[in-house]
Amino acid sequence: MNNYSIHWPQFYTATILEWKFLLNNDIFKNIIISSLKYLVDNKKIKLHAFVIMDNHIHLIWQALAENNPNKIRHNFMKFTAQQMKFELMESDDYYLQDFKVKKEDRVFQFWKRNALSVELFSKKFFVQKMNYIHNNPVKAGLCIFPEDYKYSSASYYNGGIDYFGIMTG
Repeated sequence: MNNYSIHWPQFYTATILEWKFLLNNDIFKNIIISSLKYLVDNKKIKLHAFVIMDNHIHLIWQALAENNPNKIRHNFMKFTAQQMKFELMESDDYYLQDFKVKKEDRVFQFWKRNALSVELFSKKFFVQKMNYIHNNPVKAGLCIFPEDYKYSSASYYNGGIDYFGIMTG
């Protein structure tokens, strides 16, 4: 299998159901980081940029050759949701009930349906979305400078620091 991409980079946004602040706990942020690390280490994706906020995530990622972007998104969402459920089952069964839904195909739901995914066809659009991602924590009042927010790729682009070993962009 080749390690080059046949797909465009994608700007991807996923939101926790009802904008709940589940991701304000680093345990849940680390579930997302671990899943991204798995995808990078197993040559499924290139990760160009990311930010994990308290109730949503933004990514610029790119499926590598012979990997289906739709399948990657589906598996990422399913795996992270399962890990969040397992963590809440062990640590806070009461909060887990906030994610209980009345659906035929599931008992719990963590991610809002229909996440946004936009192909980035131009460098200008790519840079615009990357700047948006990196400035998200600043706009939310979580830091003064984008590179000060740990759960973002801004420190990678502004100083070469990759806290989690997941950056490939």
